[in-house]
Amino acid sequence: MNSTRETAKEIVARLQHAGFAAFWVGGCVRDFLLGREPQDFDIATDAKPEQVEKLFHKTIPVGKKFGVIIVVEDGQQFQVATFRAEADYQDGRRPEKVEFANAEADAVRRDFTVNGLFYDPLTKKIHDWVGGEKDLRAKIIRTIGKPEERFGEDHLRLLRAVRFAVQLGFQIEPQTFAAIQSLAPKIKLISAERVRDELIKLFAPPEAGRAGSPLPAAHLPADDGAHGVTRPTSSAARGLVLLRDSGLLEHILPELAATIHCEQSPDYHPEGSVFNHICLMLEKMPADANELLPWAVLLHDIAKPVTAEKDLATGKIHFYGHEKVGAEMAEEILRRLKFSNRQMEEIVACVRHHMQFKDVKLMRKATLRRLLLRETFPLELELHRLDSLGSHGDLAHYDFCVAAAEELKQQPEILPPLLTGDDLLALGVPRGKRIGELLHELRDQQLAEEIKSADAARAWIKRMLAQ
Repeated sequence: MNSTRETAKEIVARLQHAGFAAFWVGGCVRDFLLGREPQDFDIATDAKPEQVEKLFHKTIPVGKKFGVIIVVEDGQQFQVATFRAEADYQDGRRPEKVEFANAEADAVRRDFTVNGLFYDPLTKKIHDWVGGEKDLRAKIIRTIGKPEERFGEDHLRLLRAVRFAVQLGFQIEPQTFAAIQSLAPKIKLISAERVRDELIKLFAPPEAGRAGSPLPAAHLPADDGAHGVTRPTSSAARGLVLLRDSGLLEHILPELAATIHCEQSPDYHPEGSVFNHICLMLEKMPADANELLPWAVLLHDIAKPVTAEKDLATGKIHFYGHEKVGAEMAEEILRRLKFSNRQMEEIVACVRHHMQFKDVKLMRKATLRRLLLRETFPLELELHRLDSLGSHGDLAHYDFCVAAAEELKQQPEILPPLLTGDDLLALGVPRGKRIGELLHELRDQQLAEEIKSADAARAWIKRMLAQ
């Protein structure tokens, strides 16, 4: 099977050999120039959708009326779009009508200059009608044309500007940023699913494995050679700060915006506000982190602003029950953003349990082992590690849990329960909640190593029945 890059090149070649203009466009060109391996390739051409369908054996007319056809080659999907000039935007999302045009007009209708570059993989020539090369060298995110017009066409671009700045390590050009601040409330008109997808990319752990070979130097502009020199890194913490400074945060996640001025007692939180605490945690997030970890970080203290109480005698600030209230708030936020049930359950479990780790050294053996055996324990443990590093810096409880988990691994016989509900029914326990109560108590004794075999467990059940 050809590589994605080679297959994308072959698609361009077939279009050109049939007499059409064709280029790689957008993000794949940008990423190549930055020395990153594109995750997908988009192709633009003057061939009409019907002509594209005739040239390729397998196609999907996913957006045919807008000039977009999916070409399937070597089991991979490539978006092939006819050059177009869009007009008459009504809903801040999509144009009411599309007119087919030439390559330059197609470039001008795109969102940001760094996404408006066209590249011919056969001649290895870059076509730049929007100043994208200059902004790429200067590491700037700038709209093509007037910011108000570009953001008015698709309000999601307000959030995409922040996401690109974070992922690429770029700055947002001042006029572009001012327009984002002015138009920030418009983001509320965008569907929750589209906002969620951008936020997932924005808060993703630092990118790993995206390095690729930049386009050959001979085919790059010969000024400062900035293209392909360094590979940008992602910073979820910077993304959160940019959301705050742009004014988008209060419209997307108002509960998180409330943490900005929520102060904490300096003895446990020398970093200051809850917002600062969350930023520090995001900064320390590893590249191989679970995809749900950023959301556990963002939401673990989400209820502190609504549970804050200041002790007038000592001056200390308390957040009693914030983990329980936070779990309810986190579920509401994740449901609003259309996260899946599985994702929601795992993140909410982390929020609900995150305060338990301060007590692990005092727990009964059975209680501790129940914590260690939770399906979400690895994610909870990593949240606790970041929670500690983002505040007092003491990892004693984290180290204790790591050691206890390793010790438990050496006792595989403890992992499966000794008896099941069917076993209890066979022993004469009547159906009902009593079965669950007995299984729970039996499990505690097993985890405490007070009952070690199925026979001993059956004898204990019989004694309980006799009582």
